[in-house]
Amino acid sequence: QVQLVESGGGLVQAGGSLRLSCAASGRTSSSNTMGWFRQAPGKEREFVAAVIWTDGTYYADSVKGRFTISRDNAKNTVSLQMNNLKPEDTAVYYCAANRTPYYRGDVSTWRSYDYWGQGTQVTVSS
Repeated sequence: QVQLVESGGGLVQAGGSLRLSCAASGRTSSSNTMGWFRQAPGKEREFVAAVIWTDGTYYADSVKGRFTISRDNAKNTVSLQMNNLKPEDTAVYYCAANRTPYYRGDVSTWRSYDYWGQGTQVTVSS
């Protein structure tokens, strides 16, 4: 079993920055894909970013160039640095983990993830 705990959400003005962190415990390692998703009120959960076992990274077009995902294998954490935030980035952000080592499937779909955190609210004011 894997537990994921997010932190770092909050209220920020447009153009500002936030850094989200996700602490993983249990059966995770650098071979597992980790991702961030978000869900705004009345909308479906959407992919934000992912880091795979090669340390390769993937981003949604809407955040490319503004967000950076990274992982610290020694601390078993994954972070999401969010810069130049926009009001449309307002959502609950979720950390997710895939349990299959060296996963080669589509990392941008929520169906690829087996474990989820409780979410952290990010609100960007205009």
